[in-house]
Amino acid sequence: MSEPRLFVPVRVGTYATALRLFRTAAGKRTAVAFSSPLKLAKVLGTDQQWVVLTAPALRGMLAELDVIGIVIDPAGTMARPAGQVA
Repeated sequence: MSEPRLFVPVRVGTYATALRLFRTAAGKRTAVAFSSPLKLAKVLGTDQQWVVLTAPALRGMLAELDVIGIVIDPAGTMARPAGQVA
Protein backbone atom coordinates (compact mmCIF):
# COMPACT_ATOMS: atom_id res chain seq x y z
CA MET A 1 0.00 0.00 0.00
CA SER A 2 1.33 3.44 -0.88
CA GLU A 3 1.81 6.25 1.61
CA PRO A 4 -0.96 8.87 1.79
CA ARG A 5 -0.20 12.16 0.08
CA LEU A 6 0.23 15.24 2.24
CA PHE A 7 -0.18 18.81 1.04
CA VAL A 8 2.65 20.81 2.59
CA PRO A 9 2.81 24.63 2.58
CA VAL A 10 5.92 26.16 1.03
CA ARG A 11 7.50 29.54 0.44
CA VAL A 12 8.48 30.12 -3.15
CA GLY A 13 11.44 32.41 -3.65
CA THR A 14 13.29 33.65 -6.69
CA TYR A 15 15.80 30.79 -6.65
CA ALA A 16 14.35 28.12 -4.37
CA THR A 17 11.26 26.69 -2.74
CA ALA A 18 11.36 26.04 1.01
CA LEU A 19 9.09 24.30 3.49
CA ARG A 20 7.06 26.75 5.52
CA LEU A 21 7.62 26.04 9.22
CA PHE A 22 5.41 27.19 12.07
CA ARG A 23 5.62 27.46 15.85
CA THR A 24 3.54 25.73 18.46
CA ALA A 25 1.83 27.72 21.22
CA ALA A 26 4.91 26.92 23.32
CA GLY A 27 7.20 28.46 20.69
CA LYS A 28 8.70 25.22 19.32
CA ARG A 29 9.20 24.92 15.56
CA THR A 30 6.96 22.42 13.80
CA ALA A 31 5.94 21.47 10.29
CA VAL A 32 2.33 21.28 9.19
CA ALA A 33 0.71 19.21 6.47
CA PHE A 34 -2.82 18.79 5.25
CA SER A 35 -4.76 15.81 3.95
CA SER A 36 -6.31 17.90 1.15
CA PRO A 37 -5.73 21.20 -0.66
CA LEU A 38 -9.16 22.36 0.54
CA LYS A 39 -8.20 21.92 4.21
CA LEU A 40 -4.92 23.77 3.57
CA ALA A 41 -6.77 26.66 1.91
CA LYS A 42 -9.29 26.90 4.77
CA VAL A 43 -6.49 27.42 7.29
CA LEU A 44 -3.79 29.26 5.32
CA GLY A 45 -5.77 30.87 2.50
CA THR A 46 -6.14 30.19 -1.18
CA ASP A 47 -2.91 32.03 -2.06
CA GLN A 48 -0.75 29.64 -0.01
CA GLN A 49 1.42 27.56 -2.30
CA TRP A 50 2.05 23.90 -1.50
CA VAL A 51 3.79 20.72 -2.63
CA VAL A 52 2.69 17.11 -2.35
CA LEU A 53 4.89 14.86 -0.20
CA THR A 54 4.56 11.60 1.70
CA ALA A 55 5.14 11.58 5.46
CA PRO A 56 8.50 9.73 5.12
CA ALA A 57 9.68 12.30 2.54
CA LEU A 58 8.65 15.20 4.78
CA ARG A 59 10.31 13.62 7.83
CA GLY A 60 13.49 13.17 5.78
CA MET A 61 13.51 16.85 4.84
CA LEU A 62 13.05 17.83 8.50
CA ALA A 63 15.61 15.40 9.95
CA GLU A 64 18.44 17.90 10.36
CA LEU A 65 16.28 20.82 11.43
CA ASP A 66 15.27 21.77 14.95
CA VAL A 67 11.63 20.76 14.39
CA ILE A 68 9.63 18.87 17.01
CA GLY A 69 7.27 17.12 14.60
CA ILE A 70 4.55 17.34 12.00
CA VAL A 71 1.01 18.51 12.73
CA ILE A 72 -1.49 17.13 10.23
CA ASP A 73 -4.67 19.11 9.54
CA PRO A 74 -4.23 21.82 12.18
CA ALA A 75 -7.45 23.62 12.96
CA GLY A 76 -6.00 27.10 12.60
CA THR A 77 -3.07 29.40 13.03
CA MET A 78 -2.39 32.29 15.32
CA ALA A 79 -0.45 35.45 14.71
CA ARG A 80 3.06 35.48 16.10
CA PRO A 81 3.64 37.65 19.16
CA ALA A 82 5.09 41.09 18.43
CA GLY A 83 8.84 41.00 18.00
CA GLN A 84 9.09 37.21 17.60
CA VAL A 85 10.78 35.96 14.44
CA ALA A 86 9.54 32.74 12.83
